[in-house]
Amino acid sequence: MSTPVSRTRARGVETLSLDAAETRNALSAALVDALAHALADCAGDPGVRAVVLTHTGTTFCAGADLRDPPHPDALVGLLRQIVELPKPVVARVTGHVRAGGLGLLAACDITAAATTATFAFTEVRIGVAPAVISLPVIPRADPRALARHYLTGERFDPAEAVRLGLLTVAADDVDEALAPVLDGLRRSSPQALAETKRLLTARVLETFDRDAAALTALSARLFATPEAREGMTAFLERRDAAWVV
Repeated sequence: MSTPVSRTRARGVETLSLDAAETRNALSAALVDALAHALADCAGDPGVRAVVLTHTGTTFCAGADLRDPPHPDALVGLLRQIVELPKPVVARVTGHVRAGGLGLLAACDITAAATTATFAFTEVRIGVAPAVISLPVIPRADPRALARHYLTGERFDPAEAVRLGLLTVAADDVDEALAPVLDGLRRSSPQALAETKRLLTARVLETFDRDAAALTALSARLFATPEAREGMTAFLERRDAAWVV
């Protein structure tokens, strides 16, 4: 049986690839569970110095799988697990990122994307809000720029994602851009990496502690509304939602 997350290792760097290209690596219950298990293995393995989170296919992550969505608590747990992992997590993006996929990016410590990648917070276009993913996104993003993209759902490019604070670097060759990053991590003490990451993520984790329950409840409430049902149906049927003017 195939797994939605594949794994390879090279010189202490474990690469976890979202490997459900047929669903554009949407966050299904199965994918969230598989990624959580892989991250737990990495956390407890002294042979892993850092984790690279990447993907197969042309989409890094299309957001929640509307046909098999994870429970909001499971998504909160996954995002927190990335933030709390005692090893750096580096996102490597060569495709498109939508909605919940941007939550994965924001949870990572270092993020790099090819200049051909595109991004969008599309939740408002299906009748919901970027609730759970706000836990890592809001503490790390520029608030004025974020307001535009949260409220409009419009597509933006890697340069804007860097300005927004969601990307560390955009490059024509993402592997070339990440080479010095991974070299630096391989040269760093495991203890020092864990404690330095703890310093960097303290404020993000404060947001989880304060807001996770409320945002999980908001997500569940919105997904159960008639507007969300119409928005999701319109998305699956590839038509405009009823409220479009």
